[in-house]
Amino acid sequence: MSEGFNAGVTSHPARTGAVLAVISMLCVQLGLAVSVSLIDRIGAEGAAWVRLTWAGLILLVLVRPKASAFTRQAFLTCVLLGVVTAAVTLFFMAAAARIPLGTASALEFLGPLGVAVATGSGARRILWPALAAVGVVLLTEPWTGDVDTVGVLFALAAAVSWAGYILLTQRAGDAVTGINALAVSMPVAGLVATVTVGPSVIGSFTPELFLFGAALALLLPVVPFILELVALRRLTTAAFGTLMSLEPAIAMLIGLLILAQVPGPSAILGIGFVVAAGIGAARAGARGAPVPAEAGC
Repeated sequence: MSEGFNAGVTSHPARTGAVLAVISMLCVQLGLAVSVSLIDRIGAEGAAWVRLTWAGLILLVLVRPKASAFTRQAFLTCVLLGVVTAAVTLFFMAAAARIPLGTASALEFLGPLGVAVATGSGARRILWPALAAVGVVLLTEPWTGDVDTVGVLFALAAAVSWAGYILLTQRAGDAVTGINALAVSMPVAGLVATVTVGPSVIGSFTPELFLFGAALALLLPVVPFILELVALRRLTTAAFGTLMSLEPAIAMLIGLLILAQVPGPSAILGIGFVVAAGIGAARAGARGAPVPAEAGC
């Protein structure tokens, strides 16, 4: 039975990567929806800080990375990935505190879209990202002019950070076996968050909120970041970036079911466009298996 499963995974890397990416997106959006209640109590910065701090501690304890698993270049890549991870989280949480979850996710998707256009090849380099871009415009409805400007700027900053996160996650995942890369990058992200926002939010925490943050960290970011690391070993960055177009649609669905944020007709049409783009990207985005370059090899 296990041999058949492994053969299926090996023969359909793009499909497997796409499934992992979709599960990751579901975890992210569920975690963000749950975080909204936390934002109300400790602010966007506090919610981001507690998640990153716990995620770093959890991965460091579970994985216990050894120096022999890294080359110098791989370790530096993981450190840089941690800095970018903190930026993505802090910027996006600040955006989600000011604008609807679906809108924030749609704007943040401009980062993966840029990666898809920059790293893709052939006609599909433009086709699927362009289809996704149309969907994102329909989702955000920029012509209404009633979106919080500061929230939009935070979401765009998250988009730039997310583009860097995708490129660095694939590079780190290729260079280091297992999830050792995350066992370095997430503690670094926790340290960056502690230095930048920790002093202003730690005083508002109660033991109950701190423990709640530990449970939330598993849903976001521990599980989704592991899934994304594995998915990027199976998908090109162009395919992964376009596949992320599904995230605004998932965010809008979660926003509807959990936060009662009802989408309009334009947003529903936009969901159709991004789903089509995501499916197209997933079908065409397989990549060869990477060979980690560990220290001493």
